[in-house]
Amino acid sequence: MKARITQVRSGIGRPQDQKDTLRSLGLRRMHQTVEVDMENPCTAGMVKKIAHLLKIEEI
Repeated sequence: MKARITQVRSGIGRPQDQKDTLRSLGLRRMHQTVEVDMENPCTAGMVKKIAHLLKIEEI
């Protein structure tokens, strides 16, 4: 299963681990969208960790 994730809230003022997670998912700026594979447990965990900063749509 794939998901389309869009960053809708800023990483400014967030803990460094959340900023690093945004970067590792490929999100570098607001309203940027990437597609990720949610079947990978590592990726699913990263998305869950910063879900409050993202808009998540299943594809």
